[in-house]
Amino acid sequence: MELKLINDQGQQAATVSASDTLFGRDYNEALVHQVVTAYQANGRFGNRAQLTRAEVRHSTKKPFRQKGTGRARAGMTSSPLWRGGGRIFPNSPDENYSQKVNRKMYRAGIASILSQLARENRLAVIDSFSVAAPKTKLVAHKLKGMGLESVLVITDNLDDNLLLASRNLPNVLVIEVQQTDPVSLVRFPQVLVTKGAVAKMEEMLA
Repeated sequence: MELKLINDQGQQAATVSASDTLFGRDYNEALVHQVVTAYQANGRFGNRAQLTRAEVRHSTKKPFRQKGTGRARAGMTSSPLWRGGGRIFPNSPDENYSQKVNRKMYRAGIASILSQLARENRLAVIDSFSVAAPKTKLVAHKLKGMGLESVLVITDNLDDNLLLASRNLPNVLVIEVQQTDPVSLVRFPQVLVTKGAVAKMEEMLA
């Protein structure tokens, strides 16, 4: 598989040979959906709590007499049928939303996304990506010169200058290879990968 290698002006300078296992795989939409959904679910906290009929604040007084009103019988205002009453099956803070995905499936899902990005010309390779100082305008100017606005940058070595300079750009995310996740790959319209990161991806995922 040949990937597009671009220069600092965003123009194609050459091509880079990459693993067909990682960048030449057929697109599996069902697998990608499962991997993305599981990743989002595993990052979810069960911090939502609702009250049962025993926990809501209410009076134990019978709201009206048993017979003669023409209304349905009611014993307490905490009934789940009443407005302000407790929930029948309330959400609790200890809920577990995690989903299990096998390591082989996860790697195959990442490879499927990367292969589709390469086919759609949304993935490009660059020799290196760095800045001399931790200044946001340096990264913004560098990406603007390449013609990139909303982009995910995957680098093999994320130094402090690049991290500090890029974190204030809303449409730019710079991560290391180990931090690559399916949601970020799907979210950004363009993905920029360094040559060193491609080699590490092949070592980790291929």
